[in-house]
Amino acid sequence: MAGNKITFMASETPQAVSALEQLRARYGDAGPDQADVIVVLGGDGYMLSVLHETRQRSLPIYGMNQGTVGFLMNSFELDDLPARLANAELAILHPLAMTAIDADGAEHTAMAINEVSVFRETRQAAKIRISIDGNVRLEELICDGVLVATPAGSTAYNLSAHGSIIPLDADILALTPISAFRPRRWRGALLPGSARVAFDVLESDKRPVSVVADNQEFRSIVHIEVIEDRGAELRLLFDPEHNLEERILNEQFIP
Repeated sequence: MAGNKITFMASETPQAVSALEQLRARYGDAGPDQADVIVVLGGDGYMLSVLHETRQRSLPIYGMNQGTVGFLMNSFELDDLPARLANAELAILHPLAMTAIDADGAEHTAMAINEVSVFRETRQAAKIRISIDGNVRLEELICDGVLVATPAGSTAYNLSAHGSIIPLDADILALTPISAFRPRRWRGALLPGSARVAFDVLESDKRPVSVVADNQEFRSIVHIEVIEDRGAELRLLFDPEHNLEERILNEQFIP
């Protein structure tokens, strides 16, 4: 799948730095401007950072796990890296585009590969109105928060919040509450990938909220809009026996 010019990026952990030195000694490093593929050494958090950092370059990225979870990563092996890259399968991810307005009227924009999450900032629960494509679907959600997740992000925080796991090619977004108090029985929704999701914060002076798009946080937010950016493509490479579709499927059968 990938070409033969490789550049490496690694997190700052001793384990990842050691792996970086070994791989560069064996395969060299073409540098970011000449490379056909980026090999990333670290965990899922570092992979997300690299995807954000390199999103304008459209190079395929092959991760090798040197972290803890490694859902977006392949196993680390020093041998046969060119062959693994040649046989790797490509997964295309479309990120979320978020626009948020704060209490002072300032606009904030961000991209999220996993999810956009809204959180209460104080001891009091947030009150949030939810609209889909301009139509109010939930007049008032009283909760600790709520999130919108991509298929790739459906196995991350969304899963911890008891949201649905989504196959990568399903063209669906997960809308999942975080510790909902009212409506008590509402467990979220699955939305078309084209849906425009809007959150209006009710009683924002008394019940302030923040919004987090992957690793970017904005505080004192009163309005948020989220939509999948179909024009943006993030390209991940996976070993055939451990492709992302298989991992998402496997997650649904783990006891």
